[in-house]
Amino acid sequence: MTEEKPAPASPRPAPSVHSWTQEEQARLIIESVRDYAIFMLDARGHVATWNPGAEAIKGYRAEEILGQSITRFYTPEDLVAGRPQRLLRAAAEAGHVEDVGWRVRKDGTRFWADVVLSAVRDASGQLLGYSKVTRDLTQHRATQERLRQSEERFRRLVEGVQDYAIFMLDPTGHVVTWNAGAERIKGYRAEEILGQSLTRFFIPEDVASGKGARELELALREGRYEEEGWRMRKDGSRFWASVILTPLRDTSGQHVGFTKVTRDLTERKKMEEERLRLAQTQEALRLRDEFLSIASHELRTPLTALQLQLHSLRELLVSAEQKVQTKLDRATRSSERLVDLVESLLDVSRISTGRFEMNPQPLDLSEVVHEATERLRESATRAGCELTVIADGSVPGTGDRLRLEQVLTNLLSNAIKYAARAPIEVSLVREAETAVLEVRDRGPGIPEEALPRIFERFERAVEMRHYGGLGLGLYVVREIVKAHDGMVTVRNLPGGGACFTIRLPLVPGATAREEPAKPGELH
Repeated sequence: MTEEKPAPASPRPAPSVHSWTQEEQARLIIESVRDYAIFMLDARGHVATWNPGAEAIKGYRAEEILGQSITRFYTPEDLVAGRPQRLLRAAAEAGHVEDVGWRVRKDGTRFWADVVLSAVRDASGQLLGYSKVTRDLTQHRATQERLRQSEERFRRLVEGVQDYAIFMLDPTGHVVTWNAGAERIKGYRAEEILGQSLTRFFIPEDVASGKGARELELALREGRYEEEGWRMRKDGSRFWASVILTPLRDTSGQHVGFTKVTRDLTERKKMEEERLRLAQTQEALRLRDEFLSIASHELRTPLTALQLQLHSLRELLVSAEQKVQTKLDRATRSSERLVDLVESLLDVSRISTGRFEMNPQPLDLSEVVHEATERLRESATRAGCELTVIADGSVPGTGDRLRLEQVLTNLLSNAIKYAARAPIEVSLVREAETAVLEVRDRGPGIPEEALPRIFERFERAVEMRHYGGLGLGLYVVREIVKAHDGMVTVRNLPGGGACFTIRLPLVPGATAREEPAKPGELH
């Protein structure tokens, strides 16, 4: 007979979540947690339950630790200090207590723990024991410690910098940190300046103009502000600073303040200014040498001609009267040219030394124009220049008559020299309380690159050097006009030629205003 085997039992269905008791649900949840040690202690502080997270963190299996005292997890120094008992008492009194500190694993290694210890009581308030939740924060603490050390190294680095003022401002521009370089450069100790506005470092004129607020605004808008300028130390002395201002934002993009780095460049600026001064001195010496060379040549020419004419006169005293007259005329012109050159040099000397005096008197500018042009009409005729004067009617004003005639003489002499055989026009008109005097010619004009410096000392257009001259006439013109509170300008005319315009105030104490240049034509 064959023995019959019993049929296999049908598997029992797993209970549904809804059929679990609250205690079973809590137990399953706790046993599934691996990142936290969650266990119970009895009222004496001995381990009553043990979850997988506790085994993973502390290293004990349940059978090794159940019934053992909580003191097994504390360092020797904490045991000596009675820390476990103190925490149990605090939890019993307050309901729960949180503690952060070193704990000990089974193998004796330490870990940094965050512990929450809570008292467990029955319905009548009787203490049954404690629940304890422990989290291993060793890696977190190591990360925090590395960050702290990095910040400390950076803080020490910044604080130790002596050549740069490195500090932070709050969002309103008040000082919140201060390094040794800031103290050395600006003179303030930290306790004197923390909480003070950055405007403490600005010179009074910058404070009055609101420069500090503009710097903060520009740094916020542009992401950075950089400049060089004057700043002020605690003792009131000024230094030339290179400044970089950068806004600071937190991880959410919120503006939390500014960093400011300042470097004292006073010595560098002094060196640059000294180099500039030396360069200017060298340029002045070069101009002086060039001037002496030109002056020597220009003075030698009329002097030589004068000497030749005088020697010839000695031989011709017995000759015909006409020949003597010709020689005398040439000698006279050479002497006049020599006088003009010497007078120009004297004028420049007077201007440079502040002894260029004016003698203002009431006058009629129309008369000044007519008298000056008549004196030069013969020279214009000899040069083949048709000289036209438009100055009808009286233009009363105040000025130094001789100096104003000198201005017109210099301008006309230049026009006659450069615009040979071309028409020249002098005009005088009154515009409100301003007299406008113009000298126009149809000569070659002035090279454009020479226009900006044409009124400077010893300046002559390159292409015109063969005309001679010291390059002082227009400089003297400018200074005389300025002494009359007027202004002089020059422009080239369409089709060729140049136009010099002088504007003189007719009311004493007023200043002539420059009008836009309008190209004109000679008729």
